Formats: sequence, structure tokens, C-alpha cells
Amino acid sequence: MMLGWEGTVSEGARAIAGEQKTCFVVMGFGVKTDLATGRKLDLDKSYKNLIKPVVEARKIACVRADEIRHSGAIDLPMYEQLLGADIVIADLSTANPNALYELGIRHALKPWTTIVISENKLSYPFDLNHVLITGYTHLGEDIGYDEVMRFRQVLGETLDAVLAQPKPDSPIYTFVQDLEPPTRKRAASVKADPGQPGQPGQGAPAAPDRTLAMLIEQGEAAIAGSCFPLARSLFEAALAIGKPSSGEKDGASVAHDPYLVQRLVLATYKAKEPDEAAALETALKLLDSLNPKESNDPETVGLAGAIEKRLFDQRKEPAHLERAIGYYGRGYYLRNDWYNGINLAYLLTLRVDTVLDATDQDRVADLVWANRVRGSVLALCEQDLMSIRERERQAAASHGNLAATHQTRSREQEFWCLATKAEAHFGRGEMEAYRQTLATAVALNPADWMMGTLNAQVERTRTLLEKHGKLLDPPWPGAR
Repeated sequence: MMLGWEGTVSEGARAIAGEQKTCFVVMGFGVKTDLATGRKLDLDKSYKNLIKPVVEARKIACVRADEIRHSGAIDLPMYEQLLGADIVIADLSTANPNALYELGIRHALKPWTTIVISENKLSYPFDLNHVLITGYTHLGEDIGYDEVMRFRQVLGETLDAVLAQPKPDSPIYTFVQDLEPPTRKRAASVKADPGQPGQPGQGAPAAPDRTLAMLIEQGEAAIAGSCFPLARSLFEAALAIGKPSSGEKDGASVAHDPYLVQRLVLATYKAKEPDEAAALETALKLLDSLNPKESNDPETVGLAGAIEKRLFDQRKEPAHLERAIGYYGRGYYLRNDWYNGINLAYLLTLRVDTVLDATDQDRVADLVWANRVRGSVLALCEQDLMSIRERERQAAASHGNLAATHQTRSREQEFWCLATKAEAHFGRGEMEAYRQTLATAVALNPADWMMGTLNAQVERTRTLLEKHGKLLDPPWPGAR
């Protein structure tokens, strides 16, 4: 049973009635940036691969805040769950402030049955030194198959121990003696439908047709299928869940969630409606809420760079190119990744062909800088390819849908890593290495649009280096 709007049922009453136990998962959703390291972590992978299957295998209803059907502020069902859920699992990855806040509330309300986990690069705040945190290895875009299986066992054993013999795990009830947990003045009068997590009880406002999780899942599927107008409308609807209604001063935290804003920005400029120029301007205004000029979130500055790059392609105004270089450069140095790096290298090469580089000395400086960045990109790609292929090896040795999902995702990552490596070799004039890498990428049978993206970028680079590559020593092959 999941909690209704009218209150919670005591654990004793639930046990007598033989009702299903509940687990509320406290964590972020979607892709979040760990600002301490600049890494992007797909927290949905953590929830769907590591947590939910383990909980549901024990016949415990498992729900995260974005899965709750509700009407009005999302905060109310969240507080109800923190008070009434039999188990709370809190994932503190990326030092998510909402997750830390909600964990504090749970520790204040309940002496036990709270499990704290995190990916293992989290830098723990001092006040968490007294809390047992079970770590797992997150690779950013995905989680290795072996790690999924290992952590499922660890979490399952922890859950079994907590359920068999609850012991105080809240530092508040551990250090403050003779403290009694709070109780509700009235019990729940209406039972919720166990098939509809967090559904309102009788007399409550009607639940929306789709949960936040459903909107996000549909939005991501639309982006994956290049249905960008649909994706834009879905992420607009997701953000609307947290907007304040009439008479409210502010909305829930979801209305300000960076991930939702970032996905809306991406879908908006790729939808090109009513035309590409207008869509780019709209996307840039939407991104202003995340303050890209001062942000240290690589995803935010990467989006800003992509928009400014496209605006320069349309208008040829140098200011757009300068801003694009600034954004991609910040993203690259913050995150040390090949995506931002290869875009930075291309834009530096592009600047050589503009009035921003007024002398040959300026042009040589940018061409050399671009090739140094490409050199770093090659090393980053090689490092990632080793990790990707190891995950593929692990998945190939296993069976089932999870393994197939890992293999599909790894193949896509492997292609883009090889495509970036090929582009870097091409820009550096290493033509044999370029051809070999390109052949390896083609052998993965990528979609036509993926190869089209790579070929278009290589041709743009070719045009620039044929014109200016003679300034390099030795000159770029094919320079005129």
C-alpha cells in the first residue's frame, strides 16, 4: 500500500491487515552533474538498475518522488512518504541538496529503517561521518554489469537485515537519549490503490494523467527518436508540475530542476520551430534560468556553447563564436571530456577563418592550440574505449535484458568515442590513423544520421585546414 493524502497507517495496523510494505527512495532523477568533479551521472540508471529491482524482489512497493501521482504541490506526498514509509533508501550521489534535506527529515522522524547509499566518489559532508553510507561505482552514462550484480546483492542483504531486526540508524536518536519519534494525531481514513503510487484518497483533487517519471521517460524516448517538438511539449509539461498555482508563493523544487530545464532547452533548439533562428533564441532565454555565464555545470555551458555555435553559423557574427569558444572551453576544462574538447578544437580552427584572428600569428596560435586539445581528446577517447569494451565483455558473458541493454548502450558510446577520435586524428593531419579509426567506427553499423554527423564535421574541418593548414609546421596534408 502507498500513502494517501489523509495520513499514514501505523506499521502495526499494516502488519495485522497483511498489507504490502513500502519503500520511498530519496534521490535526484535524470542526469545530474556532480559539481565537485564535473561528471554527469544518470541517476535513473542507479534507481532502475540498482535499487528498484532489489526492493520489488522482496514484495515491497518501491516509489520515487517523480513516480507519485498527485495534485497540487509535490512536497506534500514527499513528506507523507518520509514519515510513513516502512523503508527509506537515500542516494546522496552528486551531493544533491534536496536528497540531503530529505534524509535529515527522515532521520528526525524515524529512529530506524533508513538506508543511505551513494556512488563512491561522493565527498561526504562532515555531519555524515556518523552515518553508514554504502557505496557503488557509477560510470557516468551507465553502470557496469558486474557492479550492478554486486551492489544488488549488497543492498538486498542490507534490506533483509534492516527488516529482520531494525536498529537505530538515525544519528539524532542515537546521540539524543530518550527521544520519542513523532506520531500522527489521526490515522489514515482512506486506503490508496497499491497500483497507483501516492494516489490521492477519496475527496482529494484528481490525480494528473501522467507522473513526472512518465513525462520524463516519454520525453527522453522522443529525443532518442528525434521527435523534438513532442519532446519539447513533454518537458514543458514536466516543468509545469512544479509551477506555483494561484495563491502560492513558489512552486516545488522540480520547477527549478536543472536537468528538466536542460532537456527542454535541447528539445527546443532542435525542434527548429517556428524556424531555427527563433528556436535558438527561445532556447537561449530558457537557459538563462541556469545562469550559463557563471555556471560550473558542464551540461549547462555545453548547451550554451551549442546554441551560440549555431547562431554563429547562421549570422556570422563574431560575438557568437567568441561566446561559443568560451562556453565549450569552460566545459572542457571543468569536465576534462572529449565531447567538449573536440568542439573546442573545431571552434578554434573556425576562428582562424574570421576577423577575430587578424594576423598569421593569431592564426598559428589557434591552430596549435586546437591540435593540443585534439591530442588530449585522443588520450581521453582511448581511456573511455578501454572502459566501454570492458563493460561490453562483461555484458557478453551474462544473459537477459539487462545485458542486452548494456550492450546496446555501450555500442552507441563506442561509436561516438571512435567518431571523436577519428575527427581528432583528421584535424591533426594523421590520415592513416584517421582511416583506421573511421573503419572501426563504420564496422559498428551506426545509424545513417550518426555517420552523417561525423562526415559533416570532418568536411567542415577539411575546408578550413585546406585553406589555413599551410601555417602549421609541418603543413596540414592537403593544405593549399
